[in-house]
Amino acid sequence: MSFGIAVMTPRWLYVLAGATPDWAGEPRVVDEMLDAFDPATIEPGDVVGIGIHTGNALRGYEVGRLARARGAWVVFGGIHATLYPAEAHELGGAHTTVGGDGDLVWPRVVTDCAAGEPARAYQGGKIEAADFVPARWRLLPPGRYMWATVQTVRGCPKHCSFCSVWRTDGQRPRQRTADAVLAELVELRRMGYRFIALADDNFYPVTLEDLRMAARREDKSRLRELEAIRAERFELMAKLAGLPDDMVFYTQITMEASEDPAFLAAMRKAHIRGALVGVESVTPAGLKDVHKGFNATGAALVDRLGAFRRADIHVLGSFIFGLASDRPETFDATLDIAERSNLTFAQFLMLTPLPGTLDFDKWEQSLAGDDTRIAGVPLARPWLIPYADRPRFYVKHPTMPPDEIGRRTRQLWKRFYGLRAIWRRSRCVLTMKRRLGFVLVSVLYHQRYANSGFATDSARLDRSVRWGRLLAGPCRRLFVGPPMPHLEVPGAP
Repeated sequence: MSFGIAVMTPRWLYVLAGATPDWAGEPRVVDEMLDAFDPATIEPGDVVGIGIHTGNALRGYEVGRLARARGAWVVFGGIHATLYPAEAHELGGAHTTVGGDGDLVWPRVVTDCAAGEPARAYQGGKIEAADFVPARWRLLPPGRYMWATVQTVRGCPKHCSFCSVWRTDGQRPRQRTADAVLAELVELRRMGYRFIALADDNFYPVTLEDLRMAARREDKSRLRELEAIRAERFELMAKLAGLPDDMVFYTQITMEASEDPAFLAAMRKAHIRGALVGVESVTPAGLKDVHKGFNATGAALVDRLGAFRRADIHVLGSFIFGLASDRPETFDATLDIAERSNLTFAQFLMLTPLPGTLDFDKWEQSLAGDDTRIAGVPLARPWLIPYADRPRFYVKHPTMPPDEIGRRTRQLWKRFYGLRAIWRRSRCVLTMKRRLGFVLVSVLYHQRYANSGFATDSARLDRSVRWGRLLAGPCRRLFVGPPMPHLEVPGAP
């Protein structure tokens, strides 16, 4: 699925490029969101690293087999290869796999491959923030990405049932220093990138409730630890505030930040203008289903989402459908909340149990003894089913058939992203030019993300690609700025 122009830079590809030993030569980065992989570019003895998540594992295995047939050393990494290393060997032609963080272990993998003696598997573990490798951004192809991505923290202390982050990256936040983050941001702004996603598991790792609970303990060591983490967040935001005013940051955050006025104010000063907030469900039963009881519902939910907007932070609200507690009326109630909360953007997702999550563990257990196969593939391994044959929904719902859940979910996308609704929301920007830009971005977002999910049928996927290619160029011009080659890190000696 290549668009020619992509929304965000694939940060991990450039981190591994940064970790590649100098003696190995300059690495070549291939992002199939831009252009399809060409096997003819592979020479015998090359080291080909392939990062996969569950949604693109099938394509990754195809690339691996092609690369191995050309005589390359094939290395698989990423979350899916961490969870299923044997599968990469069996189906992807892997010589070796890397589990966990690749920053420090990648040079050893390259060295062993060059010597013709790679191990069957390597474990990168969960490295400390001081060891995070900065991305080699100078390898970015010019004019191909709208946004850049920089990570400030790995790990999330929550335990949402649909998310694998807290199980794979850990629940202990590992925060980079503010200076390390700023160095990357300045490098990117020099190249013309104004809009940057802070690609964090959770930008708000310490809540006010966490501090209150720790303060109740007789042993104050946990309180001091949390206060230090929070202080580092504020230090980072204070330094972000010193960057050029035309820079805009976007991040991912839990709704609890809405109850922290000081944190929201610091975000605003730091040019953090938007955040993805996982609402997931608008009902108490739905939040219980996903282990997210710290979220609110009803009028309280509208108020908490409104707190972001009152701080001039735009929200992309994320909702999940197909939970056991969902009923037909849940869909209309969700749209009502999204509109009353004045969300700038929203995404409506169908529950898909992905490996590494509690939801997947529960679903996999429910299939014990079920010999159902699709195109010869066990139902419990849906990512290996050819795209055209994949079922649209995997979890049996107690009251609604899969087609109804899918139909109602698609209707929400269409209603929220109807042109009249988009134009009404475009009042969040001031000039006519920006309003037209808002419409363009909204249409692209709808086409790109409503029709490209894990279980999306091929017809919708093809339509998504056509729209993406049509709109990507004009959209990119809305986000980039003139290069600032002489920009210095604020406060640097």
